[in-house]
This record gives sequence, structure tokens and C-alpha cells, in this order.
Amino acid sequence: MTRIEPDWPVASRVTAFATTRHGGVSQGGWATFNLGLNCGDDPASVARNRSLLAAGLPTEPAWLRQVHGSDIVHLDDWHEGITADAAWTDRPGQVAVILTADCLPVLMADEAGGVVAAVHAGWRGLATGVLERAVAALPVSADALHAWIGPSICGDCYQVGDDVRDAMLADDPHAIAAFRTDGSRWRADLKSLAAGRLTRRGVHVHDAGRCTHCEPGMFFSYRRDGTTGRMASAIWLE
Repeated sequence: MTRIEPDWPVASRVTAFATTRHGGVSQGGWATFNLGLNCGDDPASVARNRSLLAAGLPTEPAWLRQVHGSDIVHLDDWHEGITADAAWTDRPGQVAVILTADCLPVLMADEAGGVVAAVHAGWRGLATGVLERAVAALPVSADALHAWIGPSICGDCYQVGDDVRDAMLADDPHAIAAFRTDGSRWRADLKSLAAGRLTRRGVHVHDAGRCTHCEPGMFFSYRRDGTTGRMASAIWLE
């Protein structure tokens, strides 16, 4: 399994990473390390891939039923099939995890290593405040938090319509800087939108600097391929 880890100044008891498309058993458009159960892949292959992932974790990851919303759950309250797009914990050994294929995987930790969170943030989640809700849920001050934006689609590759731009501008006038026209539609920089929302609240932001759409040999991308797998971003406290 190939994984990408954040370079951020948080306590060593915080472990975090994002997977790539390498290291699993899936075939075709899902080759090879697809971890998503609802994207058309053979369930047996996904189960094997999830077992490979879990072998390197302290406990089974707490998978969420993601719906592009803004609900966040503490992992003490997690149960199989729970609907949420973010999870957090202050308990050692509990693994927060989210799945993405272009959307932003945002991992959070305070500098002292007392709390961690994993957030799935597409444009709908950003517009409905999933990042803000995650920051507010964590029992530390925002300026003690570091957020890592993992591999996700870049502003040059993400084409959207007026509906997305209007939704983002509705409560965030700063968002206008993250959109540029390509003549017929808009190019939207989700990473910039997320970073702006976080930094204005005092959170320190770090970016992996990797685009899922631009690197077909490394990452799954729904926008690029349609039929494709999902990568995981996980975080926990030792």
C-alpha cells in the first residue's frame, strides 16, 4: 500500500495518511486499491482491500455513509452505517476515516495531539459548513488546530456551473477569488475555498499539493474517469 503523509507540526502521537490507487486487488477502473463499496467494484475485492488497510491500523476504521453533507460524529457514537461526512475523536486507537475520489480529504489535529478529525468536503459540504462545524466540534481553540488538505482535484481541472459558484458566494464573499471563467463555465479551486474558510477561523492549513485529476497513475478521479475507485484518508491518536 502506497500512502501519503502530511508534513505538519503536530505531536508524534498523531498518525495520519491518505492512500493512493496502488497496493490492492481490484481490477479494471477500480485498479487496484479501491476502498469504496458503492462505486461498482466487486464487493469481495473491496473487502480484501479494506482488510489490507486495517492490517496497518490499531483498530478497524470507522467507515461513514457519506452524503456530501455537514454532519460530524464523535467516534464514541459511531455505529455501522451511520450517515456523516466528518468524524472526530480524542480517544487513542479510534481511527477516523473518509473516502474521496476528487473531493477534499481534510485531516485535522491540534498541535499537542489531543484531538483529531477527518472531514469529507466537496462543494456541497463546503457550502453547508462542514469544515466550520468540524472546527466548532473539537474541544480545542481553532488557532491550536492544523488542517491538512490531502490529494484532491485542483482548480485547473474542476469545472462547474453557476449553481456551484452561487452556492459558495451565498455566505462567503471571499469565495469569488477561487473562481475563474473558462469562457463557458467556471473553474473552481476547492482547496483555496477550504483554506480560506479555515484560516479565517485561525486554523493553520497545509496542502499536500497533489491533484487527483492530474495524476491518473497515482489517484482515482471521478471527474476524469467516471467509473473509478475511492481512496481513504485516515487519522488516529497513538
